Amino acid sequence: MAGIVAAAAAGTVRVRAGLAGESSEREKPAKPAIPRRLLGKTGVQVSALVLGGFVAMKEPPTAKFDPAELANAALDAGINYFDTAPAYGNGQSERNFGQVLAARRKEVFVAGKTGSRSYEGAMRDVEASLKRLRTDHLDLLQVHGTKADEDFAKWDKLDGVLKALYKLRDEKVTRFIGVTGHESAEAMRRAIELFDFDTVLTTFNPTVRRRSFQELVIRAAHSKKMGILAIKVMGGGYGSLAIGNPIKNDGVSYHDEAPGQAEAELLIRYVLGLPICAAVVGMGSLEQLRLNVAAASTKPPLTAEQRKALEQRMAKEESEQESSLRVDL
Repeated sequence: MAGIVAAAAAGTVRVRAGLAGESSEREKPAKPAIPRRLLGKTGVQVSALVLGGFVAMKEPPTAKFDPAELANAALDAGINYFDTAPAYGNGQSERNFGQVLAARRKEVFVAGKTGSRSYEGAMRDVEASLKRLRTDHLDLLQVHGTKADEDFAKWDKLDGVLKALYKLRDEKVTRFIGVTGHESAEAMRRAIELFDFDTVLTTFNPTVRRRSFQELVIRAAHSKKMGILAIKVMGGGYGSLAIGNPIKNDGVSYHDEAPGQAEAELLIRYVLGLPICAAVVGMGSLEQLRLNVAAASTKPPLTAEQRKALEQRMAKEESEQESSLRVDL
């Protein structure tokens, strides 16, 4: 998930959560007008900004910060969509969200995932996720992390993951099913064309390496009226594409390098200018939540011309860095 910093301002949120059995007080601001968009053929209206389950939401609560505060504040601010996975913090992200869902389940569209490719494995994943999330159903269940060399034939076998998703949908354990991935735009296109998913969650940002996802995935998803969700808006969990964040390159395809950075507000507005439904953004604090909400609610999405200018700016900075490295060598 993406997002560490954003630039703008919004109202305050103050939360005082009590122990079990005690009352709690919440000072709620007027909800900013976060745009709602139709999630493809699901018919559901979701907030254009989604609280991702990475960054702070995958960390255990401490005396200084409880991730449940962030999730509560997101709902108070007008976000109605949480995205998480068993892999985020080895289940800790789901446990953190569960603290909030136990009391506010009806307010939120909950998207979960399974990394398994087998029927039994997916069933075990979902059973454990529901317990951690403290709910009896998901709104969206996604096949997590499509690989570049994915063996799609296994997905649809009798003992494959899709049979589990279909059964869980039939039993109303989930309302919709989807697919996620960020390794290969071509693999995502193939998954979309082979199977009848409701949503696709994949990577969009102004970097050159992610341009193919716009070219291949969006067209294929629109042809099947799927809801399209953006991740790695700011380059992954490090947020390396956003000004103010350290530029990191750990050699892992999960993270995007950032020789050229941009204002985090622009990165959010960039993806919201694409023909997608929502941006899934991981956040590290209440302050970052307020800033990201303002970016999505008080400023318009970038136009095609503005998006192209941002792409060119970042590509130029990347090219200049590569030239500098060649000179140094």
